[in-house]
Amino acid sequence: MFKKRKYREKINWRKELSLLPGYIIVTVWVLFTAVMLFWIFAASLSTSKEIFSGKVLEFATGFHWENYVTAWKTQNVSVFFANSLLYSLVSCAGVLVISAPAAYVLSRWGFVGSKAIRIGLVIAMSVPTIMIIMPLYSLAVRWDLRGRVLLILLYIMLRVPYTTIYLLDFFSTLSTTYEEAAALDGCPPAKTFWAIMLPLVQPAVVTVTIFNFLSVWNEFFMALIFTPEGSATPVGVGLLQIVNAMKYTGNYGGLFAAVIIVFLPTFLLYLFLSEKIIAGVTGGGVKG
Repeated sequence: MFKKRKYREKINWRKELSLLPGYIIVTVWVLFTAVMLFWIFAASLSTSKEIFSGKVLEFATGFHWENYVTAWKTQNVSVFFANSLLYSLVSCAGVLVISAPAAYVLSRWGFVGSKAIRIGLVIAMSVPTIMIIMPLYSLAVRWDLRGRVLLILLYIMLRVPYTTIYLLDFFSTLSTTYEEAAALDGCPPAKTFWAIMLPLVQPAVVTVTIFNFLSVWNEFFMALIFTPEGSATPVGVGLLQIVNAMKYTGNYGGLFAAVIIVFLPTFLLYLFLSEKIIAGVTGGGVKG
């Protein structure tokens, strides 16, 4: 038996040197971000006096984990967190239920008006949200819509165009042999879609769902306008309320603890699902 020799590819130093400025920029950006995040985490475990005196990293009085308890209970971060989680999960599910079948139909059948629908979706993606705030607000006041239901409906409607176009490209790359084989087995079109075609684009579904989740979780402007009552406030507006309350409470350690709590879901998503995000961005279906 001959042992297989492993050959290492020669390093193209000229190419690597040409990419060196990019490596330096990325490295500096990563280090700066890491330092800022560590400082915020350290501040969340410090007192207000330590924060203003610049002694955050010394931890002279120990670790103040009670800042997280104060932020979660006293500063209503638990309410803000629950609201944002509700908005994000329900909106992502609603968008997927609407966009996935729409993208599949548009990618498979050329019916009258399909091209117009595609153009309409692209145009809808290009319209800035700030341009439609006033018409939406007028309709909401006229129909007496407010609170959680209104915000969820708005998030779903605003994310449908992007999600449909994104999934449409993936469905277009799938081979028609899957549907032909399912039809020969007597599988109806609807079941074929949910049981066969949709799982084939799972990386794209996961990726676009993560993007939608982050978009809804970090959304601020519409939540500020359409959720006047405190019980429906999401994390973005909630943090603004905590900042405004600092002039009365002065608990800046609790403020940074609230920032860490709000940041945690997005960090965990990227930490555990980064490979799926990359696969959804760079991958595709089986071409036929």
